[in-house]
Amino acid sequence: MPGTTQQNVWMAQWRAAQDALRGQRVRELRAMTDQSALAAADALLSSDFLTGLAERRRTSSGLVRQQALFHRLPRP
Repeated sequence: MPGTTQQNVWMAQWRAAQDALRGQRVRELRAMTDQSALAAADALLSSDFLTGLAERRRTSSGLVRQQALFHRLPRP
């Protein structure tokens, strides 16, 4: 099968990246103090990422509507 070797190399690269990122996450979490963990949690909880969004975007992502539309499509 053409490309199989390239796909295997690509997957190996991503697996290595996954392992490296997992290790980095563990090191960063272990290095956190109680104070820095509380500050990070506070920053997330006080985030204003919803600012500027229309009300309908704050209450629905549209996923339910999209699924309803897909469900109506004829099946092959």
